[in-house]
Amino acid sequence: MKNFTPREIVTELDKYIIGQHNAKRAVAIALRNRWRRQNVAPDLRDEIAPKNIIMIGPTGVGKTEISRRLAHLSQSPFLKIEASKFTEVGYVGRDVESMVRDLTDLAINQVKAEETEKVQLKAQEIAEERILDLLLPPRREKRPPADAAARPAEPALIEQEDETTTRQKLRRLLREHKLDERMVELEITQRVVPMVEIFSAAGMEEMDINIKDMFGNLFPKKSRRRKVKIAEALEIVTQEEAQRLIDMDKVNKQAIQRVEQSGIIFLDEIDKIVGSNGTHGPDVSREGVQRDLLPIVEGCTVTTKHGMVKTDHILFIASGAFHSAKPADLIPELQGRFPIRVELESLGRKEFVQILTEPQNALIKQYKALMDTEGIELVFDGDAIEKLAEIAEVVNQRTENIGARRLHTIMEKLLEEISFDAPDSKKRKFIIDAAYVSGRLDSLVKNEDLSRYIL
Repeated sequence: MKNFTPREIVTELDKYIIGQHNAKRAVAIALRNRWRRQNVAPDLRDEIAPKNIIMIGPTGVGKTEISRRLAHLSQSPFLKIEASKFTEVGYVGRDVESMVRDLTDLAINQVKAEETEKVQLKAQEIAEERILDLLLPPRREKRPPADAAARPAEPALIEQEDETTTRQKLRRLLREHKLDERMVELEITQRVVPMVEIFSAAGMEEMDINIKDMFGNLFPKKSRRRKVKIAEALEIVTQEEAQRLIDMDKVNKQAIQRVEQSGIIFLDEIDKIVGSNGTHGPDVSREGVQRDLLPIVEGCTVTTKHGMVKTDHILFIASGAFHSAKPADLIPELQGRFPIRVELESLGRKEFVQILTEPQNALIKQYKALMDTEGIELVFDGDAIEKLAEIAEVVNQRTENIGARRLHTIMEKLLEEISFDAPDSKKRKFIIDAAYVSGRLDSLVKNEDLSRYIL
């Protein structure tokens, strides 16, 4: 885990997310507390539980983005999942433990990619030798005749030297990519696994995977020969050799440790599992989902195909709009496991202007880069940006408030004509000013029915 101070974390988040200072401070402290916990004496370390967070705010204000960027900063395994996908044990659907299994799978892939990068150079060297063996098969040593001792060994030495020289020439041509288009016959190993389809109840999602693994080990590996270009063959063989060089036991152990110590699970739409006062219909299982979530958040051991995973120190960040419910409607035990509550502000015209221009991945920068691939330069006037922000605010007020996501819809509608005609256009520079924005969008904004369906 990288060692960032809370102030540095907030500064990094500011590069991509506008506003929401309170939420950024909360997640920055939570991440720093992980580093602090790892430096505490071992006898007290296991007693310090993470302070889970509930983010309250409408859609499109940055809840998911804050969590995703936080995980990227800390290089932690990160899983985003909707709480509404889960059902109570006994109902058809996914059980809550599946999110820990999914997080473990992500961590395995993450650690495996890191280990592959470490052995990549060695794998490339082995792959190069294998390709050279295909181009120039090594000479088989024949058994010497009985009178070989009386003969001079010079011809054999000359042949060996010639072969070495030829191999070095081929190696140089291979590294200079002059043999990339040449075809070679490559033997590719494939595992024969029969098709297995299981329709199972909750808690049994992994049974089909385990059966496939079992059958995969029972059935022999099948190899087939195919002709490929040397460039592709080099890539295939490098991947094969990298897989052989990786110690999967070490990968599994490291990944499980990473999940347990630094995993982050983002539970979106947690307000959707808050049941109403009724006891009939779909609300029946909602409180049951909360009860099932409780041991995972409190800390328990989940069985995965990679081993046992403890959830005691996984950081849970929940989020929801809480329009028709409030955090106090969650069962008391679950409320107690989310001690930090942060309310995110709705976005207005000022924030929309900043979102369009300031972040490293600002929308206007994205569209300029896209059009630049067609050789077209887009120039946005300051008044045009103000006008776009104003339209986004007005449409959000009149219809559903979807936050910054409204800007994506508006930008697509604004640049639809330019984007469509770009490959054939002779005009290489387009200036987007307030008049152009008004001409493209005013009619839609004024007609409330149209804006509901188009913007």
